[in-house]
Amino acid sequence: MSNTRDATVLSCCLSVLFLMPAAVAEDSADWVRWRGPAQNGIADASGLIDDVNWKGGAGSNVRWKNEHAAGISTPVIFDGRLYTIVRDQPGTPEDAEKVICLDADTGEQLWENVYNVFLSDVPAERIGWSNVACDPATGNVTALGACCLLQFIDGRTGKTLWARSLSEEFGMLSTYGGRTNTPVVFEDLVIISGVTTGWDETARPAHRFMAFEKTSGDLVWITSTRPFPEDTTYSTPVIISVNGQDMMIAGAGDGFVYGMQPRTGKILWQESISRRGINTSAVVDGRGQVYTAHGEENPTGTAMGAVVRIDATRATLDGPSAEVWRTAELTVGKSSPLLVGNRLYVVEDSSHLHVLDVETGEEIGAGIKLGTAMRGSLIYADGKIYACTATGYFHILKPTDDGVESVYKSRMPRGHEVGGSPVVAGGRLYLPTTEGLYCLATESDDAIASTPNVAPETETTNPNITDTTVSQLQLIPAEAIASRGSPLPLRVVAYNALGQRLQTPDDVAFEVAGAGEVDADHVFHTPDIHSQHSAAIVTAKLGNTTATARLRLVTPLPWQFDFSDNTVPITWIGARYRHEPTKVDGDPALVKITTIPKGTRSQSWMGPTDMHDYTITADVKAGPASKLPDMGLIAQRYTLDLMGANQQLQIRTWPAQNRMARSVSYQWKPETWYTLKFQATREDGQVVLHGKVWPRGTPEPEDWTLTATDPAPNTQGSPGLFGNATNAEIFIDNVSVVANPTATN
Repeated sequence: MSNTRDATVLSCCLSVLFLMPAAVAEDSADWVRWRGPAQNGIADASGLIDDVNWKGGAGSNVRWKNEHAAGISTPVIFDGRLYTIVRDQPGTPEDAEKVICLDADTGEQLWENVYNVFLSDVPAERIGWSNVACDPATGNVTALGACCLLQFIDGRTGKTLWARSLSEEFGMLSTYGGRTNTPVVFEDLVIISGVTTGWDETARPAHRFMAFEKTSGDLVWITSTRPFPEDTTYSTPVIISVNGQDMMIAGAGDGFVYGMQPRTGKILWQESISRRGINTSAVVDGRGQVYTAHGEENPTGTAMGAVVRIDATRATLDGPSAEVWRTAELTVGKSSPLLVGNRLYVVEDSSHLHVLDVETGEEIGAGIKLGTAMRGSLIYADGKIYACTATGYFHILKPTDDGVESVYKSRMPRGHEVGGSPVVAGGRLYLPTTEGLYCLATESDDAIASTPNVAPETETTNPNITDTTVSQLQLIPAEAIASRGSPLPLRVVAYNALGQRLQTPDDVAFEVAGAGEVDADHVFHTPDIHSQHSAAIVTAKLGNTTATARLRLVTPLPWQFDFSDNTVPITWIGARYRHEPTKVDGDPALVKITTIPKGTRSQSWMGPTDMHDYTITADVKAGPASKLPDMGLIAQRYTLDLMGANQQLQIRTWPAQNRMARSVSYQWKPETWYTLKFQATREDGQVVLHGKVWPRGTPEPEDWTLTATDPAPNTQGSPGLFGNATNAEIFIDNVSVVANPTATN
């Protein structure tokens, strides 16, 4: 994709810092990940601000303010550069999202990486819900866009090194709530999660964690939690070392907190925390004690919200619960806990701050009411706690023997709301607001900034390997599309029981279930002749240890689907579970059913994401109902929608914002077959979109029913289907995809 469009507790803090990988030395003047160097909201800093003069000018401690960097995303800082996610050109035909890079010293923008928001229900006001993450080993950054576009970006130039469209490839959901997760960089992996609806056995929705190789973008592993989660969430994983084993801890949409091996995705333990999804990130002390919180229903009882301590040193999948204590009726659903010494600071969604004793979970003191609402998280630096409410109240607090006290409070200028969290780097505090990004520093800022802070020592998460027995295998890529004439190299990686990487033996054998074969060089070859869309499962075996790769086998265009085999095509993303084979008047077809919880309005995709310049056609019919559904096609990240309630035919790309939407009236009725035809063509730097509809069995109209152009084009994307079956079943037949006459796919 192009970068143009497409309490004095410092000694105690050493024992509560996250135990992150120490293979790469990180300057504590940097803030490279969500919640800072040790991923716990703590910075070893001094000389930070004690108040704020928001007006700026002479003597102000507002070092700079960049209004173009306004947003709700929390920035990260590495090597003098600040990275964040913001909206681009709001309210224009080129409305989009972008990752920007600023000079952390001056606030000057150095580059931007702009990308469209497509096929997403995320409203514009929630652009930038996710946060950028830095890779200190390379200086590059990674970000997940609002439409689930995961990118790995050159930190110096802003050039996209690789991108994965997680919606089109894995069925990741981007809902109206806007909740998208933040990626984590661990060694050679970029780890991300979300609720996905994949293909074949992964078509049932589940919160899934995925790891991509940071050099290539190949999928290394994917792990499912319990199916049918209640929510999409944004709990960012943290990585620690427990009992000599590297462990990733994260909350999921099913209400559980999971402990997993970060290199393999193997689930080590799970604890039931809530009946709904968990949005906060956990904190962990040096004893392997996990502190987490939620703001929804508890697993039992009627109380809403809780703060929970879990003993990760004894947590297992099969043993008794490792929950140590639970302090219920604290609705801490958005702001992540802050652990300083033996005190846990939590802020309820209503912005009431509570202080808990880590040993008992009992409250210390009465806490402080910070405002009316809070989404960002607390940070601790320079002996102070910094907090900012959603409505723009800025607080500086200090721990006390009997709780916490307020030492400063001010209201930001009118219109400034805060969805992100403050960060500290180089002796400065950076604060994102909806009206601008602030850099706050004392008058002696230059002296502080020129003297990097000293990062506390952290325990390595890569101890010497003593167990050389291969207990786990990994086959990379774990999922991919394979096509005729394009050999797919496979790699096998070996691990011991602790998830530590070993030398892979040479005597690994391969088996293929389905079409294709693996040669002596571990390269998968698709046969010259096979059905249009099929699947192959490749298994690597070393004794009794195995690993699998799931491959979708897709032929070049044209494609034709008449469903005569009485199945939903196995390779279609997000199609099975929501669609079922059926017969209409004795002929095979698909039906999108009305009884799927939270799945009656959905999208599905058929092929590679780099396709372009093609035409998709399908016959569609609404079942009997008093209210008509919406039925449509997807081409190159645009939707052609036959809208029931509005009696319109519409072309759009970002439904929640309607950045580019064109409609015409079209009267249609239930229990009648119609043919939809949708064509996307790249022409002179824009995309031209043609759509038509007519009653099936009648002559195709010579003219297009609707034409639209997009000056900010989606230049590629998988064909697919769209439907909202809330009001009535949708029947689908005779789907075809063909290349446009002058196109090469």
